[in-house]
Amino acid sequence: MKYLLVAINAKYIHSNPAIYNLKEYALANMTADMKDNNKIIIKEFTINNQIDDILEEIYSEHPDFIGFSCYLWNISYINDLIPELCKLLPDAHIWVGGPEVSYRAKSYIEACKNQIQGVIVGEGEETFSELVSAYSHGISIELYTKYLPFIKGITYIESSISQDIKSTPLRAAIAMDSIPFTYNNISEFENRIIYYESSRGCPFSCSYCLSSIDKQIRFRSLELVESELKFFLEKKVPQVKFIDRTFNCNPKRATHIWNFISQNDNGVTNFHFEIAGDLLTDEQIKLINSFRPGLIQLEIGVQSTNTDTLKEIRRHCDLSTLSTNVAKIKSGKNVHQHLDLIAGLPYEDIISFKNSFNDVYNMEPDQLQLGFLKVLSGSFMEEMTTEYGIVYKNYPPYEVLKTKYLSHDDILLLKQVETVLEIYYNTHQFYHSIKELIKYFDTPFDFYVALGGFYHKSFDTKAKHSRLSRYVLLLDFYKNIPSVTMTENDFCQLMTLDLYLRENMKTRPFFSRDLSSYHKNITILKQKYDLSNKEHIEVFTENNQEIYVYFDYNNRNPLTHDATLARLYL
Repeated sequence: MKYLLVAINAKYIHSNPAIYNLKEYALANMTADMKDNNKIIIKEFTINNQIDDILEEIYSEHPDFIGFSCYLWNISYINDLIPELCKLLPDAHIWVGGPEVSYRAKSYIEACKNQIQGVIVGEGEETFSELVSAYSHGISIELYTKYLPFIKGITYIESSISQDIKSTPLRAAIAMDSIPFTYNNISEFENRIIYYESSRGCPFSCSYCLSSIDKQIRFRSLELVESELKFFLEKKVPQVKFIDRTFNCNPKRATHIWNFISQNDNGVTNFHFEIAGDLLTDEQIKLINSFRPGLIQLEIGVQSTNTDTLKEIRRHCDLSTLSTNVAKIKSGKNVHQHLDLIAGLPYEDIISFKNSFNDVYNMEPDQLQLGFLKVLSGSFMEEMTTEYGIVYKNYPPYEVLKTKYLSHDDILLLKQVETVLEIYYNTHQFYHSIKELIKYFDTPFDFYVALGGFYHKSFDTKAKHSRLSRYVLLLDFYKNIPSVTMTENDFCQLMTLDLYLRENMKTRPFFSRDLSSYHKNITILKQKYDLSNKEHIEVFTENNQEIYVYFDYNNRNPLTHDATLARLYL
């Protein structure tokens, strides 16, 4: 039997740890005879691949069993593939699993018009292993009578004759240490993010999140975690992204792991953690402040600063402590902090969201992600859509269109804010320019609303635009601010600073000072400081005096990727 596990990822740099877990767990539990007669293959694609190309690659393997890992970002692709695969490989059994199908297994099978054999419900390692064992005996009447009814955690079509849909009892949570390490062949993941799971389950009950359904928190033993992290460190992988839902829910354990990666730091690897910011202890913050810049990055889901909203969505958070802890970490200047907001939550109208936005923006995160509520099948939020007046899209990712509190016009306005926030704030390419312009608006939110409206009127927002064109738009926006007091020359100087901090431009932008009259002095400085012609020296005006600044692109800030600056003297 040949088993093909398929993942369709959002980007090439992503990988799918779920299917690797399935494969390694099944192999670890096979007898020698089973290994001789069964082959498990993995194929990963992205949503940028053509459907026809994916179809062709799957067909070329001629598998007996096809398993799809289903998520919000790929379910539409999978739904398109399944009917075509049934035409090309009519004898192959197709199974699906993952959060996008687990909570609606029966209705999904019905929607597929009996084109799939079944759904793996919940955690899949043990279930897939038992399915492999069952299928190794062949596809016959015994599969439906002797094996499938006794495999926990599946919903399946009883037989090709009756077409009845049956469900077996849910499977108990798996012990984390029983899952084999899946990255021994690390070369397969070159230039990709390594996703690492040291725990499953979440202590919180956020109504919009499927992770809250799994209340049984389980941890991989620290001995295993240490040995596996040491493997990543020895291989000098660029980034390890922990997919634990709340990494610091056990403070002692989190501190232990952070101490370990600090003591074994290779100077290269970055570790990403999703944490509850208000649960950080003073001891942990002191430890984090001691890390090499860029060793870790933290993602903190704030979602809202409206206390009524937080209570309603069952999200317990001490906002004052959160803000204090974010500030303490920021003071260390060594950790990238990514803070999240969700638009469309109950009790949050446009005024409330404006307050939430300003509260979080003023915490000065390195990235502020403005997301929109997605009504996930199986979540408590789905049950409350009528109560909250939530109207959302029928197709993935089931994003909110409007609520009792937020009109669709409000959503469209926030979409404009999201666009310019991503471009002008989260890229860190316009830092000094934006910092100046915000001064002329009552709040950061007001600034981004104005910039968002200007951007959408000036640009075809569906087209890609160069970095330089976005500076040009920012200059036009500056010219349209009635209360602005900074001179255009001074603002152009800020844009020049921002632009060259990231890149030594081959073509001099029109808004930057003409350096031809400074050529002699720049040549003298390059000789004096032994600088390459490939490096950049800029001339700025400070306190009515001209100063020369060297941009060192070989030494960049590990958090912002900005060049290091040095003042030069003739």
